[in-house]
Amino acid sequence: MESEGFEERLKEHQQNKKLASSELGDLFANYLGDSLFKCVFEHHLEVVKDEEIKAFIIFARDTAAKHLTMIKEIYKKENIPVPVGFGEQDIRRDAPALFSDMFVAFYVTEMSKAGLLTYASALTSSSRQDIIDYFDMCVKDTIETYQKGTHLLLSKGMDIVPPIIPYPKKTDFVEKNSFITLIAGKSRPLTALEIKHLQININTNTLGKSMMLSFSQIATSEKLRKYFQEGSELADKQIRKLGDFLFNENLPSPKIMDAHLTDSTVPPFSDKLMLYHTSLANAIGLQNYGTALSKIMRHDIHLQFTSLAVGIAKYADEGMNIIIDHGWLEEPPTAADRKKLAKDGH
Repeated sequence: MESEGFEERLKEHQQNKKLASSELGDLFANYLGDSLFKCVFEHHLEVVKDEEIKAFIIFARDTAAKHLTMIKEIYKKENIPVPVGFGEQDIRRDAPALFSDMFVAFYVTEMSKAGLLTYASALTSSSRQDIIDYFDMCVKDTIETYQKGTHLLLSKGMDIVPPIIPYPKKTDFVEKNSFITLIAGKSRPLTALEIKHLQININTNTLGKSMMLSFSQIATSEKLRKYFQEGSELADKQIRKLGDFLFNENLPSPKIMDAHLTDSTVPPFSDKLMLYHTSLANAIGLQNYGTALSKIMRHDIHLQFTSLAVGIAKYADEGMNIIIDHGWLEEPPTAADRKKLAKDGH
């Protein structure tokens, strides 16, 4: 009863509370992202053959649709215009498959990993209870998607988890600074967390490489085809550089997924959707690299991640300029331009 009373007081206190800047920004990004993913899932449902993977895609599609409906309700309540995002105008339903069914299951699972980080960040920077509840639900939905995807891939013979290493036999403490530096060209073995973050970033680049390769097949202009080709080559470079660390420790590196692409040249998605998806992939890559940098202690790996992140940032900037040049960048919520308001007021 006491908790019910608290909830009532909370609702009364927050009924006229405006959305914070973080809440506005996260809801906007969430709407664009889920409207894009819903389009991608709709295309895959037109061409998927495996019934188990089809059920997984339907679950992911329905989850995205639920999120979109709930954000629209929040926007309506706050008298905020709903973003344009992506819709039927960005899908060609009669286009043949661009990826194998297994690749799509891998794609949805990898996207759910990125979604967990995004939703957790949104949740922990929200303060209005209805927004906290919304992002809490999104976290739970994404956990369920990840679990379904991981189990599905394992049942199909695809293991995406990091390799096994020996269990520790005793507790110990680091005594030499060679643990983090290179001395006489020698380095100590990788830690468990270093292996984890190498694997995570190889996986995301494996997905990105195949996506960019497929987009380069179907983009409608030479400029975009070249841009996506550059993205595929950039991802390939990252896979090789990061994979070398695992190879040198005789640890397995994730397999390339290029064989799961078809030879179709018919675009199932609009150029706008593909470019925005690329910008999302770039953001995920930079986010993962930032997390890795905070967990890795060996200087040579640290330097490699830093160098590779610069390449992604440069590529992302080029893509954003292309989006703006085409008039496809939907402006996110921004702070008031006080200087402009003062100028216009006179």
